[in-house]
Amino acid sequence: MYFVVLASFILPAIYLSIRLSVAPAVDDEMFQKSDYLLMIVECLLGVVVINIPAVVSRTLKYDIPVFLNILYLIFLYCAIFLGEVESFYYVVPHWDVILHCMSSMMLGIFGYMFVYIINKESAAMNLSPFFVALFAFCFALSIEALWEIYEFTFDGILGLNMQKFRLESGTPLIGRDALGDTMKDIIIDAIGAFTSTTIGFISLKKGRPIMGKGRKKKDDERADEGK
Repeated sequence: MYFVVLASFILPAIYLSIRLSVAPAVDDEMFQKSDYLLMIVECLLGVVVINIPAVVSRTLKYDIPVFLNILYLIFLYCAIFLGEVESFYYVVPHWDVILHCMSSMMLGIFGYMFVYIINKESAAMNLSPFFVALFAFCFALSIEALWEIYEFTFDGILGLNMQKFRLESGTPLIGRDALGDTMKDIIIDAIGAFTSTTIGFISLKKGRPIMGKGRKKKDDERADEGK
């Protein structure tokens, strides 16, 4: 599944780069340079971020649950290949809302997992379930806020439309309408993060953490045995 999703980023990026290099200098209705640039940037970003779970797993020496890895791959495929390359953001109603809800819930679980591991492994810390849930909620919203900053920055640098401040036809939105998409995303992010962290809070209160006990990496286990 990893390689299928990775290929769905690499192949369109190569194809779109070729199309961009041979496209006419003047844009017309059949060719929008900014759209091509957006697709290429998103695909290249996907090639990088698809490896985040593996990096986090090695750094924390903790096996991320399989269901979370699968959910993450599905999210990337839906957000980048279907959303940008296949234009689902414009074709499918509320596609952006669905993905923001999905991403904020995953980030809530990641934040919960991160602080739970620290709390579990450190004898000097004994954090309450409420604090763990609060940290996870703030962690999820912080990452989503950084994503909005990324979208705003590259919209300005490359003339993209990730924050949907203009219509598909190119007509710019004005006033409150121009802020609508960004504020809607933040509100959905808060709802998704609150949902996942509330589930984590309840499971931790009942003594059944959704992350389970986790496993150390094999080399760490051998080192422990050597001691």
